[in-house]
Amino acid sequence: MATEPTDDQHVIMRRYLDAVGLHGMAAAEAAGLQPTEWYAVSIVALAGRITSGDLAARAGLTTGATTRLIDRLEKAGYVRRTADPADRRRVVVEAVDDIFPGIEKVVGPARRHIAAVLDRYTPEQRELLFDYFARAAPAYRAATEEIRANSTYRRRPGRKRN
Repeated sequence: MATEPTDDQHVIMRRYLDAVGLHGMAAAEAAGLQPTEWYAVSIVALAGRITSGDLAARAGLTTGATTRLIDRLEKAGYVRRTADPADRRRVVVEAVDDIFPGIEKVVGPARRHIAAVLDRYTPEQRELLFDYFARAAPAYRAATEEIRANSTYRRRPGRKRN
């Protein structure tokens, strides 16, 4: 059985997650992208190559929205489309190599500040922290999928929340 965090720990975790989310939004803005575009560039960069269908699933978008997203990212020079060598009917999306210096400049302040935080820990403690990050990322992706699957609210462009 999983141990629930204390109320104080819950608040700390919420503040941390909010800070990470706000950082992502600020980074997207600094790069001239919308948060979904920023996230998609990250997905593609980490994957190296990804099908448009897999990108749609990871980003939680419809195939039509993903096509428009790829169009925007391709036009802006962040990604390119290629045919899948195994199945030429499928589209594969790849990051354009020269985008990384610009992205690294945007995320540089976070890397610097987090490096200062990590310097306060021993090598063994850092190993534990990175073990947590490696395990927490798939847990959050699974939680995201669960939220999407159970959500009764579907946001549509121009639709306001009641």
